[in-house]
Amino acid sequence: MRVLIVNTTEKTGGAALAANRLMEALNNHGVKAKMLVRDKQTSRLTVCPLPGRWRSQWHFLWERLVIWLHLRLSRRHLFEIDIANCGSDITRLPEFQEADVIHLHWVNQGMLSLSGIRKILQSGKPVVWTMHDIWPATAICHLTLDCRHFETQCHHCQLLPGGGSDGDLSARVWQRKARLYQGQRISFVACSLWLAGEARRSALLQQQRVYSIPNPIDTHLFCPGSKQQARAELGFPAQGRIILFAAQRVTNVNKGMQYLIAACKLLAEQHPDWAATVSVAILGGQAEDIVPQLPFKSYPLGYVNDQQRILTVYRAVDVFVLPSLSENLPNTIMEAMACGVPCVAFRVGGIPEMIDHQQTGYVAQYKQADDLARGIHYVLEESDYDQLRHQCQQKVLRCYSEQSVAKRYAEVYEAALQPPTSR
Repeated sequence: MRVLIVNTTEKTGGAALAANRLMEALNNHGVKAKMLVRDKQTSRLTVCPLPGRWRSQWHFLWERLVIWLHLRLSRRHLFEIDIANCGSDITRLPEFQEADVIHLHWVNQGMLSLSGIRKILQSGKPVVWTMHDIWPATAICHLTLDCRHFETQCHHCQLLPGGGSDGDLSARVWQRKARLYQGQRISFVACSLWLAGEARRSALLQQQRVYSIPNPIDTHLFCPGSKQQARAELGFPAQGRIILFAAQRVTNVNKGMQYLIAACKLLAEQHPDWAATVSVAILGGQAEDIVPQLPFKSYPLGYVNDQQRILTVYRAVDVFVLPSLSENLPNTIMEAMACGVPCVAFRVGGIPEMIDHQQTGYVAQYKQADDLARGIHYVLEESDYDQLRHQCQQKVLRCYSEQSVAKRYAEVYEAALQPPTSR
């Protein structure tokens, strides 16, 4: 079986990371997998670049321009909306033609248009679509937050000026997606049970199959190592406890850094001795902007794309905190747990599926900085820390190993290749 994985980027972003890991897992499982990307960033032979780099850039810019105009020349929400009004036709590429299954991942920002997806569906090849967020099941947004319009029909979009209208951009794109999906057999795969539940509630996907399969992780690579050696490499203190926060862009409001800052201030007030023994490592772009706001000594590491250095960071810390306001199945939590690092996060999205409360970390009440602080204190002071570490590793081995995930995807591919049964 030959599978073509389609994703906008090769390495940037969580979806790219998950798609890469899946490709490796499939190839190790006996499935021949390649990846087609707009932005190729390595020399790997199994990753193919989309031809016509300047054309792809034009698709990206044209979509942003149209969205910007609908936002009345405001940059607010400019990258929270995708309308897929332009993109590349991949059906003529040899990689597409030789594939038995087309596996879409995150294909936004000018990679594929709705018209291009229609051509893929009309080719007759089975299509599997991994949902890294809710966009395939809504009109234009990647995060629904408190909006439930996608359960009936998108309109009056909260991301549009004035809250949109009955016939706004979201309503028009919704109609295009509804026509696109009608009569088609698409196997949608959500990375968490939570997202699968949300997808099944979407009026767009009522006639589609929705599976739930987590992202895989290489447990041979992501595993515990020497904490002292890792700290020496990074210039961290040999003694004391280190809290880790990680995000592609630290100042992204949805990643909840403001709640970690508030939690740290509470902990500093309640436990004055922590000032000499606790520090915070910040992994992600604009990390240095956060340092003055924290009451503990901080280490801004910036955006890191090197997998080995990221692994070293996990091995150096004692707890990973991700107070995101919306998440699917974060790769960062999976990576931290694989390295034996207990995690603290809010009860949102797929996070409660990953963190077993007070067994592999602490699941805090949503948007409650005081409970987030309690979670950090629980992990560092109250828990059987070695037992937490062990249970983190066991959870990842049991649920997210490459072998188990590849096997489940192979079953989805086989089902998609079967001819439809007559009713």
